[in-house]
Amino acid sequence: MSERFGVLLAIVGNSFGAGAAVATRYLADAADPITLAAIRFGGGVLCLLPLVLMLPVRWPPRQDWPAVAGLGLLFFAIFFIFYNMAFGFTTVARGALALSTLPLITMVIAALLGVEALSARKTTGVLVAMLGVTVTLASGLKDAPAGAWRGDLIMGAAVVFAAFYSVFSRPYINRSSALGFLTAGMAVGGGVLAGIAMLSGGLKPIARFDVGQTGAALYLAAGGGALNFFLVVLALQRASPTRVTNTITVVPLVGGLLAAILLAEPITLNLAIGLVAVVAGIWLATMEVPKSPTAASPPNG
Repeated sequence: MSERFGVLLAIVGNSFGAGAAVATRYLADAADPITLAAIRFGGGVLCLLPLVLMLPVRWPPRQDWPAVAGLGLLFFAIFFIFYNMAFGFTTVARGALALSTLPLITMVIAALLGVEALSARKTTGVLVAMLGVTVTLASGLKDAPAGAWRGDLIMGAAVVFAAFYSVFSRPYINRSSALGFLTAGMAVGGGVLAGIAMLSGGLKPIARFDVGQTGAALYLAAGGGALNFFLVVLALQRASPTRVTNTITVVPLVGGLLAAILLAEPITLNLAIGLVAVVAGIWLATMEVPKSPTAASPPNG
């Protein structure tokens, strides 16, 4: 029951993330990528502070602070600057589809770094998903906004940054708590972004936001910056990291539906096929194969 509840929390959390993709796309012409990231995570930290003060939090030990700060910059600053840039060119559905390959790209990065072996089954899953996404995005260019391929490539680069963050963050989370690690990293990334936006004049457009843009900005901070990641953290305390990470496939589904309703973006058949390819690839890569009692091997530690 706890495992299922954890997966449900992750689905809800990533659904908030899908809404943040729509809000980012909506605000792409009103503010630059750095300012949008500053709104999401500077505001997100402010929303998390009451929770941090109420809940028991184990902060990273002092010797881990430089690494935690660096990882916070990598994910909450660099990754999301690329993420926001991508939605300036491509649609929510296309960008979210590229983003949904994160679990598989993380497996590849972990294998290249010697952290986790890439079995034949995992390799097949990665190839199925990547081929499906590549064919989907290439074949759908005629129906996409002009220059959408730029956004697709930028999101692909962003996924690589997020994968490195996922691989390198594991030991630091284990030495603190998920919420403490999350809040510390978000505070560093959001603080740096807010400082850059302030010095570069990027915060000035916020004063010109209309009612709709203001609502989208508030959602970015509360829904996309705080609730999205807080619910995923809660999910990780109840379900396995693999199952939690796999719920990222709800982002293109929920994001595409919301974008169709709120931004009038089309939902095409090839995007649906691409999502099926990603789900199939993740299933292949993460499905546990039961071992027969006679063929069982000893634990590898």
